[in-house]
Amino acid sequence: MQTASTNIGERMGRSQELSDSKHGPVIGGHLGNKSIRDISWLLNIPHSTVSGIITKWKQLGTTATQPPSKMTGRGQRMLKRTVRRSHQLSADTIAKDLQTWCGL
Repeated sequence: MQTASTNIGERMGRSQELSDSKHGPVIGGHLGNKSIRDISWLLNIPHSTVSGIITKWKQLGTTATQPPSKMTGRGQRMLKRTVRRSHQLSADTIAKDLQTWCGL
């Protein structure tokens, strides 16, 4: 029998997603007042993954994968560039431009 610490690399690579069928037992264990350590050991999942699933569930109410936000990367750069170049624009104008760009 292998211990949990020896087969971490065999369980899940960095680029793999945990299947949705494992999310339910993680949340169930959390609601059953099990510690992250216990849930991790029982399901053979890394502590960080268990913690991430619980945090996501608390914040969003779901563990489903969410689409990426448009305000990461290019959106943030565009906003900074607009504000830097156009000191005379009002906040309302900048907000409308940003909403138009994001498709809101």
